[in-house]
Amino acid sequence: MNELRTILPYFRPYRRGAVAGLVLVVVTNLFTVTGPYLIKLSIDGLGDPDVTMGRVSTYALLIVAAAILGGAAKYGMRELLNGLSRRIECDLRNDYFAHLLRLDASFYGRTRTGDLMARATNDTQAVRMATGPAIMYAVNTFVSFLLTIGFMVWISPRLTVYALLPMVVLPPIVFMFARVIHQRFEKIQEQFSTLSTMVQENLTGMRIVRAYVQEDSQAHHFDRLNREYMERNMDLVKVAGLFHPILALFSGAAMVIVLWLGGVEAIAGRITIGDFVAFGIYVGYLIWPLIALGWVVNLFQRGSASMGRLNKIFETEPAVRPPESPVRLAEPSGAIEFRNVSFRYPGTERLVLEDVSFTADPGQIVAVVGPTGSGKSTLVTLIPRIYDVTSGRVLVDGVDVRDLDPGELRSLIGMVPQDPFLFSATIEENIGLGLDLDPGAEASAAAAQEERRAHSAPEGPLEDPDEVVVEAARVAQLHAAIQGFPKGWGTLLGERGVNLSGGEKQRTTLARAVARDPRILILDDALSAVDTHTEARILDDLARVMEGRTSFIISHRVSAVMNADLILVLDGGRIVERGRHADLMAVGGTYARLLHRQMLEQDIEATQMDGKAKPPSPLRD
Repeated sequence: MNELRTILPYFRPYRRGAVAGLVLVVVTNLFTVTGPYLIKLSIDGLGDPDVTMGRVSTYALLIVAAAILGGAAKYGMRELLNGLSRRIECDLRNDYFAHLLRLDASFYGRTRTGDLMARATNDTQAVRMATGPAIMYAVNTFVSFLLTIGFMVWISPRLTVYALLPMVVLPPIVFMFARVIHQRFEKIQEQFSTLSTMVQENLTGMRIVRAYVQEDSQAHHFDRLNREYMERNMDLVKVAGLFHPILALFSGAAMVIVLWLGGVEAIAGRITIGDFVAFGIYVGYLIWPLIALGWVVNLFQRGSASMGRLNKIFETEPAVRPPESPVRLAEPSGAIEFRNVSFRYPGTERLVLEDVSFTADPGQIVAVVGPTGSGKSTLVTLIPRIYDVTSGRVLVDGVDVRDLDPGELRSLIGMVPQDPFLFSATIEENIGLGLDLDPGAEASAAAAQEERRAHSAPEGPLEDPDEVVVEAARVAQLHAAIQGFPKGWGTLLGERGVNLSGGEKQRTTLARAVARDPRILILDDALSAVDTHTEARILDDLARVMEGRTSFIISHRVSAVMNADLILVLDGGRIVERGRHADLMAVGGTYARLLHRQMLEQDIEATQMDGKAKPPSPLRD
């Protein structure tokens, strides 16, 4: 239960609504417990010699009025407190997502996506139930119990003591069940995370699953995980199923005592018939608080277990943190320097980069080549602080990147990663990601899009795309392809751009980087999926874009790096050669061997293509 303390600050913005809701809880119970007292007066009044229909009608109207007013108060109570819990859930989920955005790449390297999704859905839902319905029913149970006991004591203290005797043993039983429920619910949430991860991976990798004919295997795997999830839920159901009958058993025993001893009291004349009837109703009122107590404890234990899982994420601090007093770059020029940089991935021992030093002057084109696994991609990820160096320093315009605000640093960089990633949005929105858009125009666009959907109108671009976006698409040799898409710039891409080819994905991410007008441009094997002719056209346009920018190019194709101002050759995490293309060829070292190997592969590929028969053109007779 201690885990739920961290949710208390979320109540502050809604404290007035919470207080009003709790007041209505008291009001609701006042009207509720008044009902049996009015029934008592009505029954006892029937025995008076001077009873009239007017008096009976008055009691009847009072009972109806109490029920109506109590119902209205109950509606307000539920509206306020349950609505408050929905707002807290929204705030909690926003904070959770915002915290995820702060965490670094090493966190995501060791954490399953499905686990994070489960915490954002199931766990926040369980916390909502604890902050809304659980609190509402807990207070309702407490107030109802006190008021009911008060009326019972007023009717007959002796009978009240006997009625409560079977209920004395309930508190230790409740706490014992609470501990078991907490443990079993934690296991359920852990299994749900595993199940979510499995589904997420299969949906993302559906092409691989089909390509390797693994549908049946994955279905069996899912079935096993799903059955384990069901079995853990059944374990909880067994406990909860035993919990409520035990509560009902002791409540029923209290009712039997009241019927027996209350009847004796009424026959002896120590209480009236109205008192006897009202007392029985009040005992019935005690049964619900006892049952609700079990449900409330269940909700609190579930919420505590889920809040504990969320707290583990909130307590995780990013390894890449902004400095307390970041240095501001007045006029960034894009100078990059690696000074004795070594790096190993968190949790590993092997150095991926070792004692790397070089300088890239503003506007220079730096190419990084080397065999697979030599550390090329790792090197460029240190510039935007995707990771921090293990030792040494990376400087931008003479300032250590660890002294810069990460957001400001990354705003200077346009990066095309080795594995292109696109969002489920339009092609225009994907290329324009990171641009400063007018919030008002964006809201108007969203409203117009909703209007189109409401009238089942075909979707398309709301207006001509920004010229910056169009020019970036031209540079990436994507503009003509976009014109051929069914809805042009308004074409909605599937998850990760599944409806684009590999080359189109790379060109889209390239256009996205160019559109930002960055001071530093990083192309991490960004043209590997395009053909050599398209690559040549892209490189011609990039040459103009790269003027005045510091650019890093990682590529296995010599055509992409041979015109670079500086070529760094990595092998085993170390720079083994550096210089221009002609100088490195003259040395005849690693770079020359890589070039000769690539040229040989290209010759073999060209020979194989020439040997194949050309397919007949469909336009010929």
